[in-house]
Amino acid sequence: MNEQIVARHWLAIIAPKAAPALATSTVLILARIWNANGAEHSVGNAVLMTALSLAAAAAGVCASIGRAGDPVIAGTAFAASGALAFAGVAGYADGLPLPLLLWSVATAGAYGLAARYWRTARRERLAHERHMSDRREERAHVERVETIRGTTQIEVARTGVAYAESLAAALTARAALPDFDPKALETAGLPELPATHRDAA
Repeated sequence: MNEQIVARHWLAIIAPKAAPALATSTVLILARIWNANGAEHSVGNAVLMTALSLAAAAAGVCASIGRAGDPVIAGTAFAASGALAFAGVAGYADGLPLPLLLWSVATAGAYGLAARYWRTARRERLAHERHMSDRREERAHVERVETIRGTTQIEVARTGVAYAESLAAALTARAALPDFDPKALETAGLPELPATHRDAA
């Protein structure tokens, strides 16, 4: 019933929200480093990045086709294709305006895709919490009913024992009276004593 409450660290809360911007910024930084080391206006490097991007996109298409398609693999392949294309353009171009424009577009797209995932994850988490809350309420209700039933049975048993003790004490006290005559009680129409008490008398 009592569940441990675990407070999440603020970094654990912020990290998933910052992940898309960190990923696109990392690609931009690496592409610009690559640009400064000879990739600027290099046709061979541009062709290589284009081929890698197309290969990753083809892998994403293959992973998403048919019943056996895996959306996680397809999404990863398409994300890799976009990152490779972005890195190729940012590494090939001279100046920062075009790479920064592509960075902003890529970051906005990454946040758009991540927002869908976050909404789905939040919806599933809320549904799970609601389900667990319902189960806890149901379990607590069953426990309350069982507690009431057990208490009632105990009270009924106590009442029966107290009644039996009182009856036994009354019969013993009546049989101990000095002028007690069971025959006179029967003649008067009073209830007959049990055989055990009559014998005792």
